[in-house]
Amino acid sequence: MVKLSVNVDHVATVRQARLSTEPDPVFAALRAELSGADGITMHLREDRRHIQDRDLIVLKKTLKTRLNLEMAATKEMLEIALEIKPDMVTLVPEKRQELTTEGGLDVKTHGEALKKFVAHLKDARIPVNLFIDPSPDAVKISHRIGADGIEIHTGQYAEARDHHKADSELKRIYDAAVLSKRLGMKTHAGHGLDYHNVGSVAAIRDIDEFAIGFSIIARSIYCGIDSAVAEMKRQILLGRSPAGSL
Repeated sequence: MVKLSVNVDHVATVRQARLSTEPDPVFAALRAELSGADGITMHLREDRRHIQDRDLIVLKKTLKTRLNLEMAATKEMLEIALEIKPDMVTLVPEKRQELTTEGGLDVKTHGEALKKFVAHLKDARIPVNLFIDPSPDAVKISHRIGADGIEIHTGQYAEARDHHKADSELKRIYDAAVLSKRLGMKTHAGHGLDYHNVGSVAAIRDIDEFAIGFSIIARSIYCGIDSAVAEMKRQILLGRSPAGSL
């Protein structure tokens, strides 16, 4: 069955606005888990703009499902991952000035360095996904690098301003997912997905899991995280139903 990993970074964004203790992303993560989330995603950034080391440590000790650590391929983050031992690592590009992750990893340019980095994590028995744009070359290179899976960047689809562009991007996501599964990799997707656009991507049966954060946390302000998580799972399952599946 298709899974949902809830990203709680933006709970921490609100907390860090006042450098307070509330709202607590760990508490939000545990509520999301109780509401049906199949896992939790946290992105520990170099500048610690939202998630803090404490959040990662406490969540790893208390989470019952799976912890997906998003991180850049740096020496500092490698040391943290090897100590915390998350259930999975997703390597993402990271720039200090960006509001959120912009585009997938440049696996073509940085392939050799990423291959060594991935090997360190896999030696510690930590599965590794690469966050990539939906292109055949990026999927094939990820496979050669030794990644266990990929997370397809769905941002261009989510930001499409017309149906023609959305359909074109959806086709790219579909082709990347099919190729990834053919190569035997786990296939995840995320970025910019919300309650209105997730159904069409969820219809792609070769996608195993979705990582969704901002839209869930935004909706939780109005209705609570329990309801927000449950409704996102419902939308994903509706998209995956026989009538909508690709």
